[in-house]
Amino acid sequence: MTLRFNDETFRDDYTYRNSPEAIARFPFPFDQDSYMYSVNIEPHRRTRAGSVFEHRFDVDEHYVSEMRDRAITLAEDPLRCQSLPHMDLAGWDFLELVMVSKAEDYPELFTLHRDGDRWHWINRPLGIEQRFTFLDSTTLPCGPLEYITRQTQGDHALLDQREGNLWMDAGMVTSQADWSLDFDIGMNFFEWHAPVPKAHELGVFQRALKFLMNVQQGAPSRRLNWTMTVNPRLDTSPENYHKWGPEKRTITPENVGQKQYLRVELQTFWRLPRSNALAFPIRCYLIALEDLVTVPKWGRRLHRVLRDLPDELATYKGFQVNRPMILGYLAQFDDGAETSPGIFPD
Repeated sequence: MTLRFNDETFRDDYTYRNSPEAIARFPFPFDQDSYMYSVNIEPHRRTRAGSVFEHRFDVDEHYVSEMRDRAITLAEDPLRCQSLPHMDLAGWDFLELVMVSKAEDYPELFTLHRDGDRWHWINRPLGIEQRFTFLDSTTLPCGPLEYITRQTQGDHALLDQREGNLWMDAGMVTSQADWSLDFDIGMNFFEWHAPVPKAHELGVFQRALKFLMNVQQGAPSRRLNWTMTVNPRLDTSPENYHKWGPEKRTITPENVGQKQYLRVELQTFWRLPRSNALAFPIRCYLIALEDLVTVPKWGRRLHRVLRDLPDELATYKGFQVNRPMILGYLAQFDDGAETSPGIFPD
């Protein structure tokens, strides 16, 4: 596979773009014409060549620019990466998982040589070459979790399992949909999901926690989640709401197709071998409405999903204030035809 990496920005002048190939492989999150919270977890098997599900950790045309954006966010706010002292081993577990996966899945981009505890890592897209001793943090320029997540797209939480619950005790979070690692660090599963409407009374999180606590090593799982955002901004954190919040008011009927984005998270869940922690990578994908509707099935279905969503969910998903303009734009691409099952284009 040959990848060409975009030179683009996710802030200020917003030069982010999706190639036709990136549009075709976008992880559209709706498998039917309606939406309600569900556990919707499936095995994270490598499926459908060319899709975001082909490899364990997807690397795409946005990789280099996303890592540059992460470095900017961390320079402004180092607390976006935190790890409680007891999570150091989990950080090493996760480093191993990512390095082995990337070296095996993208050998033209990444190389890992291992001679006992002496490791040699090469990341060609970012120009990184590092020799280090596995499990010895003094041989890396920063902790193992920070080191590898500065080179891995998406956000990453490491969850400690104890007392019949999961606890968010470590993470790298710079591209989140309006939640804060600094606020959630040390919280349990129900505490950090407390703001989500309807899901609690539906019992979604009780079922999800039961499932996640039984994830086994070598049997990862995945799900898709989604929200809406104005402009292709990765950092939509509460800490920076003063920057991105007012942008919601910049949508007009004339620019909604260009400025309104569907934001999809590919969430995966991995049991780590030494620490027994659960790794929770959250990979963010962005697509402008004008690009999404080039896939007719998606244009029809998104119109129907957003049209019928309850107001409280539309508010939580971040688009209630602009829903009339969004629906007005999408309606012209909904001819009333039936849509086929599943998330992939026809």
